[in-house]
Amino acid sequence: MKKIVPFSFILTFLLFGCVNNAQNSSTSAEEKITLEEIAEVISEDALSNLLHEIASDKYEGRMTGEEGQKLAAEYIVDFYKKNEIPAGNNGEYFQPIPSSYFNNKYGDSENILAFIEGTEKPEEVIVISAHYDHVGMDDEGNIINGADDDGSGTVAVMQMAKAFKKAKDEGMGPKRSVLFLLVTAEEIGLLGSKFYSKNPVYPLEKTVTNLNIDMIGRVDKTYENQEDQDYLYLIGADRISQELHDICVEQNDKYIDLHLDFKYNEEDDPMNLYYRSDHYNFAKHGIPSIFFFSGLHDDYHQPTDTADKIEYDLLTKRAQLVFYIAWEVANKENCLSIDEDEESENEE
Repeated sequence: MKKIVPFSFILTFLLFGCVNNAQNSSTSAEEKITLEEIAEVISEDALSNLLHEIASDKYEGRMTGEEGQKLAAEYIVDFYKKNEIPAGNNGEYFQPIPSSYFNNKYGDSENILAFIEGTEKPEEVIVISAHYDHVGMDDEGNIINGADDDGSGTVAVMQMAKAFKKAKDEGMGPKRSVLFLLVTAEEIGLLGSKFYSKNPVYPLEKTVTNLNIDMIGRVDKTYENQEDQDYLYLIGADRISQELHDICVEQNDKYIDLHLDFKYNEEDDPMNLYYRSDHYNFAKHGIPSIFFFSGLHDDYHQPTDTADKIEYDLLTKRAQLVFYIAWEVANKENCLSIDEDEESENEE
């Protein structure tokens, strides 16, 4: 016999269910992580812990092809594996470079590639790069640890990879793919990035931009006596795409508020810094590229470039700014516009 349920019970049940669902929906919305919370993965403590390791004597100055460089490469790959950040070279983290590419003056070496696949336009790739090699030891056997050059950029890229991985795990993965490229052999002529550009894992014509970080952990002589030391040099941002320059300014104004200094971006810059870091091996192929830099100092290429001298609060802000710029480019509707009067340069 069919049991008759009182109407009042049904009404109570429906009302309670609606309220409960609304509460669950509200809770779910509140629990959704924000972009700022993702950026906080790039923290002072995390950067400091990584850099004190990378710039330790254990790695003997990370000279290309030497045991210390290879140990550093293994440490970086272990970090990616521990944080479940996928490999970027067809399932492998290394892009091997034979000694012959260095005219047999240095041993075999390797670039390191990690990768977050895009959710909507995976074939389009943002490259975030730094060089993890350095110059080894001086003639007296003193280790030149290269904390700022370019340990600072290396650990910034590592933590950005972790931040993008967290975003994807939270259901906020970038629309375009992001390649985290740590190159070797920068100190002997930008050869690691040159090798990648000649043997790209992802087609250069689908590479949207290169954001290259090389020395962002210190305060240079221009700013060391100034009260406000929250600055960062940007080199190359408007050379190929004015839109990329504009995004840098907008993201900085929105999130970080550093003083962006473009003095080294002048075409008559006597130091020619635009041609002196790994971004140039992308820029000369017509790819919008930026070199992020905090300037030279007396410890440059000296045994005194150590992890204890890094300004970790500034390193964090600078790395987070690069993250926000990368995020915006990775998620914008259209690719960066290329200025019509810009042409790629011929390969030497």
